[in-house]
Amino acid sequence: MANILVCDDERSICEMLDIALRRDGHRVETVQSGQAAKNKIDGNLFDLIITDIKMPNIDGIEVLRHAHRVSPDSPVILITAVDDYEAAVEAVKAGGASDYIRKSPGLVDEIRLAINRVLEKLSLSKQNFALRRDAASHNSLDNIIGSGAAMEKLKQTVRTVASTASTVLIHGESGTGKELVARAVHICSPRATEPFVSVNCGAFPETLLESELFGYLKGAFTGANQNKRGLFEVAGGGTIFLDEISEMTLSMQVKLLRVLQERTVRPVGGTSEISIDVRVIAATNRDLDKAVAENLFREDLYYRLNVIPIRVPNLRERREDILLLANHFLKKYATAASRSILRVNKNSLDALCDYEWPGNVRQLENTVERAVALETTDELHVELPAERPKARAAAAGIGPSGMSEIAPGAVLPDGVGMENYVAGIERTLLQNALDHSNGVQTKAAELLGISYRSFRHLMKKYEL
Repeated sequence: MANILVCDDERSICEMLDIALRRDGHRVETVQSGQAAKNKIDGNLFDLIITDIKMPNIDGIEVLRHAHRVSPDSPVILITAVDDYEAAVEAVKAGGASDYIRKSPGLVDEIRLAINRVLEKLSLSKQNFALRRDAASHNSLDNIIGSGAAMEKLKQTVRTVASTASTVLIHGESGTGKELVARAVHICSPRATEPFVSVNCGAFPETLLESELFGYLKGAFTGANQNKRGLFEVAGGGTIFLDEISEMTLSMQVKLLRVLQERTVRPVGGTSEISIDVRVIAATNRDLDKAVAENLFREDLYYRLNVIPIRVPNLRERREDILLLANHFLKKYATAASRSILRVNKNSLDALCDYEWPGNVRQLENTVERAVALETTDELHVELPAERPKARAAAAGIGPSGMSEIAPGAVLPDGVGMENYVAGIERTLLQNALDHSNGVQTKAAELLGISYRSFRHLMKKYEL
């Protein structure tokens, strides 16, 4: 059902529509002036706006223009009298109004039909978008490449949990394909024709993440020039995928917990709650049990998310799939580059199967893509990054934990201030962690015991 604003200077029209539309299950607010309608639009997110055209001072056309400036996602239906019929027709032709209805004894029935047309159009638009996206992206079981026992077990788990509405928490190392699994759960579920919305929780600072997830109203903060729906609303009826959930701050975790409990969101700058119907799938490459024990992740949120846990195996646990994956990526990138590369070289294939793959499937894909770009023959020759020997790691200051170590009692160099010296140590730690993790930033952050967000900040600070 929809959240609807009704504006008409006749109290009887407002009361009649309020009663009728509430009986249909809609949430309705009514106002009796154009200025009041503009104020309501500024402070709320409406699925649909119904306004009379002819009103004193600020008319319905001005309300329509204001709605399109402030809340462009909200369709507007105009109610017209005979003498302003031409204005309504022009508004629809110009693309501003979604529909127009003449005032008559059958006004309520006409309004109901118009609302159904608008909502059906929005629903079809969402479904068509979802179907186009799903046809072009990696979101079915067929695109989870692997025939070994571990992957067959994973696929069976996806089939089983997809039919439920329960929250899913996907565990797995960086690069194992957690989002691919989340998309597969969505496309195998009854929500398949509705949106799948993915958000990386580690890619946004806290204030921006809140506005992205929950939406905001015009004027809520600097730069908020119009109302915007949050991703929980955008995913309505479908699935929202919260990747890197462990990177969410504790204060944001409290807000997310409330959303999961109440199934409502409150836009930044708003005062009213918006009901949501969305399935939540979260993912992490960290040990959340450990994070809970260290008070870095809320225990109550952890249990809310971990209703159905799914673990994605790393590539080292399914080496039997390396050949299958390598050939899949070879075909994909050779076709895209219009290259006639028929097979992977035998020696290269042996090397691929023996490699440890700390970056998992993502690293394998990047390796094959790079090799295809450089290949000049009909056989793919792959160069793998050298794995760091223990002696080299020791010389570089990498200890057993993977972190750089500084000897106790080390003497500070003469003429070097503390700030510069500490900066040098930080830069060395970052570089050593990157080398040790073969460039996989999330793993490097884990080696250093810091969040991925902090790691990215330091990377930018030291221009690495």
